[in-house]
Amino acid sequence: MKITSAILAILFFFSCNDSNSNQAAIASNAERKSPTTLKETPPAETIQMDHSIDLEFLMGKFDPTKHPNFIPIEKKFASRNGMYLQKETYEAFKKMHAAAKQDGVSFVIKSATRNFKAQKGIWEAKWEGTRPTTGVKNIKKEFPNPKDRALKILEFSSMPSTSRHHWGTDIDVNNFTNKYFEKGKGLKEYEWLKNNAHTFGFYQPYTEKGTKRPHGYNEEKWHWSYLPLSKKYIDQMKLRMKNETVTGFKGAETAKEINVVDKYILGINQECL
Repeated sequence: MKITSAILAILFFFSCNDSNSNQAAIASNAERKSPTTLKETPPAETIQMDHSIDLEFLMGKFDPTKHPNFIPIEKKFASRNGMYLQKETYEAFKKMHAAAKQDGVSFVIKSATRNFKAQKGIWEAKWEGTRPTTGVKNIKKEFPNPKDRALKILEFSSMPSTSRHHWGTDIDVNNFTNKYFEKGKGLKEYEWLKNNAHTFGFYQPYTEKGTKRPHGYNEEKWHWSYLPLSKKYIDQMKLRMKNETVTGFKGAETAKEINVVDKYILGINQECL
């Protein structure tokens, strides 16, 4: 009888320990699965390398007239012949154009795709002073220091390899001055874009500079980007573009000193990042 009681006592002891262990394990699992715990450590956004997007393409080193994804812009939508956009961008623009027409607003594309060669022509003409730079009479005399000269040009013009216009996703419409869009017909056009362009996938990458956008080009009310495509490209630029890669034109040596990747390529409206 005494032996039986002892055995029962031992069995009861181990049973209690097993029960306590199970309860501790359940509590531990519940703690690990707690929604509160998960919310405290949200996963960081990760950008995946997309090898279908070539870095040479991102840098504008291709001919849009020979690229299968690009199409010429019809004269009725453009200020001149010979401009190209990606097909998807162009179709979205035509839908936006039709909707604006119904509201008494009209948009004309004044600039579209510019590859590396075209951007180099613009940049070097400004660098040498044969093409006007805003607010400057003689850029070589007024800005003899290469970095200062580059920064002045960068107020409104991109270094070759770094322009969003390389991608066939970005357009300039109606006028190249902010002043035009601040009153009358221009203001009506800009207000329509601010209220409606996003419906068609278009966003303004170069908004007013301030605390939300301290770096980059000056505001461009005329420049609109087709985000369903350009977001893919800016993500790849974040991963793969380096200041040292910006080469092949006059003044390129200033790209690293200026940090053109972080301050200009990525110095855009947060909605476009």
